[in-house]
Amino acid sequence: MVFFATGNIHKFNEVRSAISQHGITIGMLKIKGVEIQSDQLNEIAATSAINAFKRCRLPVIVEDAGLFINSLNGFPGPYAAYAFKTLGNSGIIKLLDNVENRKATFKSSIAYCDGESGKVVCFEGQVVGKIALQEKTENTDSAFGFDPIFIPDGSKKTFAQMTLDEKNLFSHRAKAVNKFALWYKNQLPA
Repeated sequence: MVFFATGNIHKFNEVRSAISQHGITIGMLKIKGVEIQSDQLNEIAATSAINAFKRCRLPVIVEDAGLFINSLNGFPGPYAAYAFKTLGNSGIIKLLDNVENRKATFKSSIAYCDGESGKVVCFEGQVVGKIALQEKTENTDSAFGFDPIFIPDGSKKTFAQMTLDEKNLFSHRAKAVNKFALWYKNQLPA
């Protein structure tokens, strides 16, 4: 069993749904972690995973994600949570008023720490898409953050219009979780 240190039930549900496809059981740990300021998602996630492990002494994963908008030189990037709190979805849309290039990439880093190996292992996932012209939400059970304004390539829906299963077909987070799950299963004794 692995534990996911997060206070975000939506993130937990996404990760649980993706990881259960691999037959791995996951529990949620509501640990308020230390989040360092860095331009690197892996560094943020790794530091948080070490901190979470020191507090619970259980095999733990931590996830950090960022939204990188091309025409804004990668803003908000790893500062997505702060940008969401201060600008919200409407603020991002306003920043892109009259901007033709609405390309963006959602990136995720999953960091795993179990204390045995003495190191943290990180797994990345990303999805390319674009920022919608307006917020679109239908599935409020799984939608959070920038989901109502991000449309992944290959879809006409924003993440917030998708079911959890639909979102996990595209999601940066699900891609990182799948990489972790495949690695983790190879670490288990036969």
